[in-house]
Amino acid sequence: MTHAHDPSAADAAPEAQAAGAPLSRRRLLAGLAASGTATVIVARGLAVGPPLGQVAAAAEPAVSGPAKNASPSASASGATNATPRAAKTASKIIGFTKPFQTAGPAETADIVAEIGWDGVELPVRPKGQVDPERVEEDLPKYVEALAKAGREVTVLCTAIKGVDATAEKVLRTAARLGIRRYRLGFWLYAPDRPIAEQVAEIRGITRDLAALDAELGICGGHQNHSGANYFGAPIWDIHEAVRDCDPAHMGICFDIGHATIEGGLSWPIEARLMRPFYTAVFLKDFLWKQGEKGWKTEWCPLGRGMVDRRFFTTLAASGYTGPISQHHEYELGPRADMVAAMKQDRETLAGWLAG
Repeated sequence: MTHAHDPSAADAAPEAQAAGAPLSRRRLLAGLAASGTATVIVARGLAVGPPLGQVAAAAEPAVSGPAKNASPSASASGATNATPRAAKTASKIIGFTKPFQTAGPAETADIVAEIGWDGVELPVRPKGQVDPERVEEDLPKYVEALAKAGREVTVLCTAIKGVDATAEKVLRTAARLGIRRYRLGFWLYAPDRPIAEQVAEIRGITRDLAALDAELGICGGHQNHSGANYFGAPIWDIHEAVRDCDPAHMGICFDIGHATIEGGLSWPIEARLMRPFYTAVFLKDFLWKQGEKGWKTEWCPLGRGMVDRRFFTTLAASGYTGPISQHHEYELGPRADMVAAMKQDRETLAGWLAG
């Protein structure tokens, strides 16, 4: 299986942020957040979220349903075939549901409980598990079904690339449901424009989103990908975009698989650079394969590829307590085989985290 990226559709050129434009309200809020003068912000008559800077250490989301009292072994349908959770770690082990994103709320909760994940990274984007236009109606159903199984929606995978009506609807719904983290959409560099100019535009968009996140008490993150034209592939460009943001409201969903593809032996440097800005950590493994047209990446089960388990040793030592999301891009087969593969990857990850 050849190298495949997470995004579900091709991307357009970055949205422009005109140089010398008037200081926007959200730019002003971002500046206040950075200076520590902003506390609770009331947006459009709605007071939301904790004071700035507290999201990184926020309590578990207050979701609807009996999440905190439900038995970990109880599935959404009342079945008792759930896998016991991994040994207690500082981070929640969750999973990206893209491989079974056609599943409804109850089936999703059953699968997650069977695998043993603490929660999910849920696609809320066009052609995803939840359509952004129906987020107010459908996202609560997933939150409730997972809560009944003792699990949660931990991270949203979105296509958000700026503050607009759809982005506000998705993020305000997430905040209301107690979902505190989301992944942004992705950008491809235009080949006919200077890289620095495009990074500056994305930095402006990022700051505006960070200001909205501060209003809502949530945190966004860019995911680093691998590939010739991806913003975030070299990782320094994400750092350039988020370096002036409060890490409680904007950072990176650090993907060690993609970072290893791009960084080779230098992944520890990229990891150290971005560690203060970890919104979440993403994980998948790969091998280099030589074919008729040269070398290419091939996704594989965790522990059989190039990802170095030492990343998780240093991650644990750093005091990181955010979620770690399993991603699966290799062939998984029917449901029973898929669940077995995801469960095995979870066990491998839990072993790495335990040292």
